[in-house]
Amino acid sequence: MKVCIFGAGAVGGNIATRLMAAECCEVAVVARGAQLQAVRVRGFLLRMGGQEIHAKPEVATDDPSTLPPQDVVLVAVKATAALPAAAAAIGKLIAPGGCAVFLNNGIPWWWRHGLKGGGGTLSLLDPDGALWNHVKPERSLGCVVHSPNDLVEPGVIVHSGPNHLVLGEPDGSSSERLNKVVEMLRGGGIDVRVSNELRRDIWQKLVLNASGNTLAALTRIDLGGLGTDPGLCDLSVKVMREALAVAAAQGWDLNAEMDVEKLARRGKPGQRPSMLQDVLQHRALEADALLGQIQAFARELKIATPSIDVILPLLRGLDRGLRAG
Repeated sequence: MKVCIFGAGAVGGNIATRLMAAECCEVAVVARGAQLQAVRVRGFLLRMGGQEIHAKPEVATDDPSTLPPQDVVLVAVKATAALPAAAAAIGKLIAPGGCAVFLNNGIPWWWRHGLKGGGGTLSLLDPDGALWNHVKPERSLGCVVHSPNDLVEPGVIVHSGPNHLVLGEPDGSSSERLNKVVEMLRGGGIDVRVSNELRRDIWQKLVLNASGNTLAALTRIDLGGLGTDPGLCDLSVKVMREALAVAAAQGWDLNAEMDVEKLARRGKPGQRPSMLQDVLQHRALEADALLGQIQAFARELKIATPSIDVILPLLRGLDRGLRAG
């Protein structure tokens, strides 16, 4: 099976390293800049729990057009403007009968595919419909990533905590291609669960990310620090409750299973969520995937989100500053 890791940063690099080390498929890597140069020269080094895994891809490139058609394209590009910009390249990479698996945080661009009433792409996340038209939701699988990774230097990834993926078809069906991708990932030693209700799983993680990631980015305080600050904890609780209200209105009521007071204090000292890592590295932020689309859904449903309404403009402003700098 030919597998391309499209966007081999922290998460993509973790998965690429494990798949290559297990020799369970033929892996090609698409990366750029210093990460690409490091991978070409030294390969990936994955550190976890006192262990290290080293693996070097036979093919690493910043030009996906040089690769042959791929059975699986694991897309780990951040859900920023860079993702729809890569849509045509991703679409061309997918072999007949192949698929793309999107390992993104937040609400995915394919959200409306397979839902009752249908609808097209989400304009905040895919403004010109590039992902919808070039990649196509029917050629895509969704994925929720529970795998904390930190790219501490080019080519070097530190993994802590679980290494768990939840995969599913956007329309909630079972399929042969889903089973094949799951089998391939499990062959790389990755814990994978199949979900026929992936949007529920997305909301479960997003409720946490909408508060923890965003507040850590704005304050540059890790999750451990956020959890010990009474004012920030209170704000985190408010954001989670607003997100839960939107999820419930869409049909996924998670209130009974999520103790937001406890979750606001969940972080460990030194635990840096992905958006904080992005701020520290002066990278674009997934502001709309994590928060903007929640607000958009809330406005469609006429649900008040006063805390999100304050945090989101600040986050978008920070994002503009990072991209301009």
